[in-house]
Amino acid sequence: MSNNNFLSIYAKSFNWAGFFLPKKIYLKCSNLYDFCRTVDNIADQDEELEPKKNKFLAFKNSFHNKNFSDPIIKNMWSLIEEYQISIKVVDDLFDGVEYDLKNKLEINSKKELLIYSYRVAGTVGLMMAKILNVKDNNSLKSSIDLGIAMQLTNISRDIIEDSKRNRFYVLHNFDSIKETLKIADLFYESSFASIKKIPLSFRFSILVARRVYRKIGHNILNKKTIENYNNSGKIYVNNIGKIIQTFLSLYDLLRLLLIKDEDHLRYKEHQIINEEINLNERF
Repeated sequence: MSNNNFLSIYAKSFNWAGFFLPKKIYLKCSNLYDFCRTVDNIADQDEELEPKKNKFLAFKNSFHNKNFSDPIIKNMWSLIEEYQISIKVVDDLFDGVEYDLKNKLEINSKKELLIYSYRVAGTVGLMMAKILNVKDNNSLKSSIDLGIAMQLTNISRDIIEDSKRNRFYVLHNFDSIKETLKIADLFYESSFASIKKIPLSFRFSILVARRVYRKIGHNILNKKTIENYNNSGKIYVNNIGKIIQTFLSLYDLLRLLLIKDEDHLRYKEHQIINEEINLNERF
């Protein structure tokens, strides 16, 4: 594990859910998050565009050249080799972060939004599923769905912060926010049944993460108007809310035992992504 432990610093919802993982697996997930956060932090730094591009390319080259003097890169390669993570998935992540390295970023279609969300977050869901020993291809696709759902939630929450960086993923009005969260909800739903394919000792943690992150979206919708949203600051789930969502996840755990093994994939949305990225080559 790196000394940074970005998971506990930047991702408090995930860190909460990680409490329910075996320690060894939590450390591996933390190593994955350290890598993804390091890449993302380059794009989010408050400096001129060209220095950020240079840092990004330097880190990307260091990764591909297996510069093991960097512990974050060394740990990531260890995960890739142990869990047979496709390099194409890591390159998809790089492509997503590179997309942010513009003077002004505007996403103008659902297709762009879905592909971007896959690259920066669906990839993370897929790599996490590999670490959690998920083998079934449909379940791996559903892990992408959960990552996309969480990214759409992030986008809906961070509109003001992103606009300060000249990034406009969705329009700054409440109808657009509601529509984005409606799409996120479809992906949250499609991800549920496949959690049954995750080994039992890991399953509850993913249910908690799914519940807590989905609740962020519900808290956004509870603002009801763009004025309330603008005045809310960072919208999150407090510790009491996390405890409530954790108990509700026990219900989800029981519900998983009762549902049939059915396919709830978002085929239409996957086909949109497949127009540019062959998801079947990522497993």
